Amino acid sequence: MSKAFTNEETPTDDDDDAPDASPLPAGSRNYMTPGGFARLRRELDQLVSKERPELVATVAWAASNGDRSENADYQYGKKRLREIDRRIRFLVRRLDRAEVVDPATPRDDDAEPRVFFGATVTVANASGDERTVSIVGIDEIDTARGYISWISPMARALLKAREGDIVSMRTPAGTEELDVVSVRYVPLATDDRG
Repeated sequence: MSKAFTNEETPTDDDDDAPDASPLPAGSRNYMTPGGFARLRRELDQLVSKERPELVATVAWAASNGDRSENADYQYGKKRLREIDRRIRFLVRRLDRAEVVDPATPRDDDAEPRVFFGATVTVANASGDERTVSIVGIDEIDTARGYISWISPMARALLKAREGDIVSMRTPAGTEELDVVSVRYVPLATDDRG
């Protein structure tokens, strides 16, 4: 079929997870911290109870103004409504599949903590530069805070390590050795910027 005969605005099943979705590995669980779950729940509530109803009212008003083919308010409103509906479907699926893991919950009785989901880990590279990261769900990634996904290369290299261990992480520049300086489990920020 020629590209000229396709409608770019027609949503497809693949479109539901398009621009704002990080893919979960097949068959894996959607781990999430309580803060990340609460943030997504707040976003869903905002979309369903405020933004979508206001936009529906705007679209209805624009539709009542007559010719819809040249009505920019109507066309933009319908497009935005599709975007909101797509995001709502995405959030509902993610929240339904979420497995909430609280990093502050005590782990096993092991004397030295190991790195698992929810850990806040300080590592040092070969030149001694330290970096602190927290291992979170794929919907919670925030590089400014040091929140990395549990499926990221760094998190995968760190999983099950203990303080004092040296782990190898593959990077585009080659293999990098990281010294695990500390492992701790603390509550993570729950607001959007706090």
